[in-house]
Amino acid sequence: MTPEQVTLVKESWEKVKPISEQAAELFYGRLFTLDPELKSLFKNDMSEQGKKLMATISLAVASLDRLETILPTVQALGQKHAAQYNVPESSYATVGEALIWTLQQGLGDAFTDDVKEAWLLTYSTLSAAMLSGTEATA
Repeated sequence: MTPEQVTLVKESWEKVKPISEQAAELFYGRLFTLDPELKSLFKNDMSEQGKKLMATISLAVASLDRLETILPTVQALGQKHAAQYNVPESSYATVGEALIWTLQQGLGDAFTDDVKEAWLLTYSTLSAAMLSGTEATA
């Protein structure tokens, strides 16, 4: 990622944080619309799950300019999602689609093509790290 892309992701995320509860609801609503079978993976309170999601994204965004420091944690998260939650690898594309859609809804006109490209790169980088963690469970 270029420094400009990191800045775009960080600045756009700052705009989402004040509406994080609504963003989480939009995200999970979209995710379950795209793949209703994924709903069975969530056994806990969705409000708490939404808070965890937003906190995880916030940590990842804050660490974008030093990704190497969080990649082991991201890989471990992928391993946990595979081993404990039985998250199928195919769902990562669906999650990415739901995330980009949610950002578009939350940011409106501020979700420019450059912002979208920066978020797509961010998600592909992090999801690839999570998927590499799932290989440890195979």
